[in-house]
Amino acid sequence: MQHRLERCRERLAAEQLDGLLVTSAANRRYLSGFTGSAGALLVSAERAFLLSDGRYAVQGPQEAPAFEWVLLSDAAPLAKQLPQLARQCGLQRIGFEAQDLSVAQYTKLQHELQAAEVPAAWVATEGLIEGLREAKDADEIATLRRAIAITDDAFAAVRPMLRPAMREREVAWELEKAMRERGAEALAFEVIVAAGDNGSRPHARASDAQLGVGRPVVLDFGARLAGYHADMTRTVVLGEADDTFWHVYNTVLEAQQAAAAGASVGKTGAEIDALARELITAAGYGEAFGHGLGHGVGLQIHEGPAVRRLSQARLSAGAVFSVEPGVYLPGWGGVRIEDLVLLTDAGPETLTQSPKDPVLVIP
Repeated sequence: MQHRLERCRERLAAEQLDGLLVTSAANRRYLSGFTGSAGALLVSAERAFLLSDGRYAVQGPQEAPAFEWVLLSDAAPLAKQLPQLARQCGLQRIGFEAQDLSVAQYTKLQHELQAAEVPAAWVATEGLIEGLREAKDADEIATLRRAIAITDDAFAAVRPMLRPAMREREVAWELEKAMRERGAEALAFEVIVAAGDNGSRPHARASDAQLGVGRPVVLDFGARLAGYHADMTRTVVLGEADDTFWHVYNTVLEAQQAAAAGASVGKTGAEIDALARELITAAGYGEAFGHGLGHGVGLQIHEGPAVRRLSQARLSAGAVFSVEPGVYLPGWGGVRIEDLVLLTDAGPETLTQSPKDPVLVIP
């Protein structure tokens, strides 16, 4: 964790901040290793504090040895502790995470600084730690590989079980069970199983609808392991597929493979998105592809880098992101295919290994 703390301090210096209050759970874990459900970090150029309550008096120091432990209590909550720490460290400009801290929390922090007569100013920051998280280190990549392998193995186990009479909820449960049996600590997100017209909604919820015969079935799921999220989508059809299915499926597959193969260090998210979108548009389905091509994954299921039409930031080595084009036709259904891709200086590596053959022959 020490190298992450040093990179954080480099960002603070670049932003002319004396310290940073970290309240985002994902950023807190990334910088310190602390996995508890409550707490905050205060990082300065010389010192780093983990502030949390008595539930974590043992866990906190064990998981975050690079941080000084500060106990929070009803008598000494976060807002009361910070002025004293700011004075000890001589902080003048303290950054806070504007996307995470509520107005009520900010008002309380500001009031306590003023009441304690500490001459420090709160400075709003956005994406300061999130930017560091976009390039995964070796440990993060190894954990993501394991989460993705669990997801692949679960699909391999459940795919032969699928039958026309199965309901979407049954399939979702089988996928969840398979991932947990293979070591997942939790689901990365609620499993999506969407058959027929339900698949025309990209974020459909699994229902009591049956899978049926000859209809596209979208399966979107992932395992979470040690805090890191996998994400995969496959579209299958039980029985014989019609011409519409093959035209849509082959279009999406070609777009997905082109974008995964064409991604490279230094390209913008918009440029990678265009690799898939142009093929789908040329096939006549441009209006049916209404979401971005992909998103980063890591300690959150949706994080940077963004891979969509307006993303002008250039991707760096170590970025892990989804490539998931889709076509959604109301009244018919949808097709989405998704892999996770790792960018390296040598080129892109597709981490997801599940096959993409969509047709299941029912005995």
